[in-house]
Amino acid sequence: MFQELGVEVLSASVDSVFVHKMWNDEELSKMVAGGVPFPMLSDAGGKVGKVYGIYDEEAGVETRGRFLIDPDGVIQGYEVLTPPVGRNVAESIRQVQAFQLVRESKGAQATPSGWRPGKPTLKPGVDLVGKVWKEWQTKLAFD
Repeated sequence: MFQELGVEVLSASVDSVFVHKMWNDEELSKMVAGGVPFPMLSDAGGKVGKVYGIYDEEAGVETRGRFLIDPDGVIQGYEVLTPPVGRNVAESIRQVQAFQLVRESKGAQATPSGWRPGKPTLKPGVDLVGKVWKEWQTKLAFD
């Protein structure tokens, strides 16, 4: 699905490429047909993790983070979760679609909470201030 959206997915961790291979071969490939569908990068020493603020220097590990970076290299959204909590791929896809719609409209549309493709959007501007609730009640409420 990410490829269909023109999105490049990369993963990085402080683990070595050997640990990545073992994890893919012994764990992920048993859950996902074909194993990991994107490049796994080794961030030994946490240099990349430090830039994104997810490297725990004392423990020598990185917290799980997801960063949505636009074609201009600007972070548009991110989520950082501690290891016991899993991520939601469907929510990541929904957010990518929302960011793409807003970018394509050059900011003429905004996506409210829970927005999905094909659902109504908001038109940002002074006329919307103090009236989001009215828009929500009349056309934006989601199942």
